[in-house]
Amino acid sequence: MAAKIDVKKTLEAYRAAPGVFQVLDVPALQYLMVDGHGDPNTAPAYEEALKALYPVAYKLKFASKQELGRDYVVPPLEGLWWAEDLESFTSARDKSRWDWTLMIMVPDWLGPRDFRAAVERVGAKDAPASLGAVRLEPLAEGTCVQVLHVGPYDDEAAVLEELHHRFLPGNGLRPSGKHHEIYLGDPRRTAPEKLRTILRQPVVPTA
Repeated sequence: MAAKIDVKKTLEAYRAAPGVFQVLDVPALQYLMVDGHGDPNTAPAYEEALKALYPVAYKLKFASKQELGRDYVVPPLEGLWWAEDLESFTSARDKSRWDWTLMIMVPDWLGPRDFRAAVERVGAKDAPASLGAVRLEPLAEGTCVQVLHVGPYDDEAAVLEELHHRFLPGNGLRPSGKHHEIYLGDPRRTAPEKLRTILRQPVVPTA
C-alpha cells in the first residue's frame, strides 16, 4: 500500500514561517465546510460545527483507505473569518461580530458521491445536530500572503495589523478575499504560547 499522504508535508500552502510574509499561489482545493456566526469561545454553533465536521472527515479518510487503498492524514482544521468592519480583526477583536466558515480539506480523488456516503454513515447513528449543514465545496484563493503565528490566538492582532497596514500597501497589494486561518496545533493539547497558526490573506494588485 502506498505511503500515507500528509498535506502539511506535500503542499506549500500548508507551510509558513514566523515573521515572514510569503506571497504564493494557492491551488484550488476542496473542503468540508460549515458556516456560523459569533465568538468561537462562546457561540454554541462553533462547537456544533466541529462535532459535525470531524466525523465526516474521518469517515472519508477510512473509506479512502479501505475502498480505494489511498490513506492520508486528515488535514488540519481551517477557518475563514470576516466581519463588516475590518477593525474587528485587527485592533478591536470583537469576536461577537465575526462570521466564519470552518473547514477541513478533502483530497481531490474523493468527490461528491464519497461525501454523500460519508454523511450517510455519520447520520446512521447519533447524528450531530449540524450534520445537515456540512457541505463539500471548492475554494480557489489564488495569490495569497501568509505567515506563521506562534502563540495565543488573541495575539494575532499585531501580526494582522502589520500585514494589512504595512506589508500589503508596501507591496502594491490589497485584500481580495476572506481572512483564512489554518490551525496546526490542537488548543486542547497545546499550551497557548506554543500554538501554531498559518494566517492567510488572498490578495490582488492595487493597480
